[in-house]
Amino acid sequence: MAPTSKDSISSSMEEKSKNGMATSKPRLLVGCNPLLLQMKTSIRGVMAELKAAANPAKSVISLGTGDLAIHSDYFGKRRAFGDAVAAASAHFDSYLPAFGLPSARRAVAEYITNVVRKCRISRSDPPLKVTESDVFLTVGATQALQTTLTVLASAGGNVLLPRPGFALYDSACKLAGVGCRYYDLLPSRRWEADPSQIRSLADANSLAIVVINPNNPTGAAFSSHHLCQIAEIARDLCIPIIADEVYGGMVFGGGTFVPMASFAHLAPVFTISSLSKRWMVPGWRLGWLVICDPQGILQRVREATEMIMNINPGPASVIQAAVPAILSDENEEFHANVVQLLESCVDTLFKGLKQIEALKCYSRPQGSIFVMVEIDTSRLLGIENDMDFAKQLMKEESVLVLPGFVLGCKNWVRLFFGLPNDLLMEACKRMTSFCQRRMV
Repeated sequence: MAPTSKDSISSSMEEKSKNGMATSKPRLLVGCNPLLLQMKTSIRGVMAELKAAANPAKSVISLGTGDLAIHSDYFGKRRAFGDAVAAASAHFDSYLPAFGLPSARRAVAEYITNVVRKCRISRSDPPLKVTESDVFLTVGATQALQTTLTVLASAGGNVLLPRPGFALYDSACKLAGVGCRYYDLLPSRRWEADPSQIRSLADANSLAIVVINPNNPTGAAFSSHHLCQIAEIARDLCIPIIADEVYGGMVFGGGTFVPMASFAHLAPVFTISSLSKRWMVPGWRLGWLVICDPQGILQRVREATEMIMNINPGPASVIQAAVPAILSDENEEFHANVVQLLESCVDTLFKGLKQIEALKCYSRPQGSIFVMVEIDTSRLLGIENDMDFAKQLMKEESVLVLPGFVLGCKNWVRLFFGLPNDLLMEACKRMTSFCQRRMV
């Protein structure tokens, strides 16, 4: 039974009349976790509010949330994943080990090891070998990041987060009871950070540095030099790096994906990823957390991770059973086709954005499926901020964009560019008309 205060006891007693019948006096509200009440905004909440404002006379074009899986153009070269699931389902209907199916964990370990080997920066650096025991299968990358932050949390601790960033990290930090300190991704530097700023934010209570690469929301693919700089900072601070690599491998336009685990010899790395984006199965909710710790300094953290995985639910057994077949078949033709289509989409979007004077994109994205665009609100009549822009754009043109304030950047918007080219051109046409009508 929930704890009951004296006031609530007396209130409950007063609700009954002398003959035992309940009165109409309302009961006190049941309390809840106060941390949840502090979270006033979320990407899904803002998207729902904006969708409700759509112009009924025009079909909605969504540049707000990124899901390549709903567009059939991307599936032409992909092996039928359903066959792998069907084959696995005949044998895996039982509960699985808390950390994940051993064969699936081995497959992820081999996959990460191979990716790091292919991107090895210096032959003088010791090769990284990821093993089954380093891998924990999770319900999407979301559970992986929540698990990591919960395990690392300590009273008065803080985590260094990128800004703009992914709003889920803010929420996960608050629920874990740790503070957020933000280092800026700089548009003038192709969205790379200033290492000196990261160092200046850290103190004795800093728990980890979060790096999202390829980056959501900016579309940056960070250079090996920049990632090494961050790893050296983590080494000097004696803290790990949380590497969100959900868009790993989805790079184009001259960009290169360098896994953060390449620098695990400098500082331990928690690699977080999933099947959702690169393999385009977000509905499967299959993610992983990989502890890359060649120096063995995260032993207690590993034990705590095992503890929390023992009490948390894992991914569906059928999906786990399909992982080895999916990761062993590299589907190079499929992945190359996706990258080619994304590069074409970027070209289309950039051509359209260049025609809109009130919008500015500082650099062409080289990874992920998003780009950040700055709004010159001084040029647009009746638009005071990014939320105004998004609301009015939906009301008039039914084009959905994500206001940047949700990501920590006021007067910017995040655009998803993974749509078919005809829809991107139509979206740009509508945004152009919208801005022209309001130009001061």
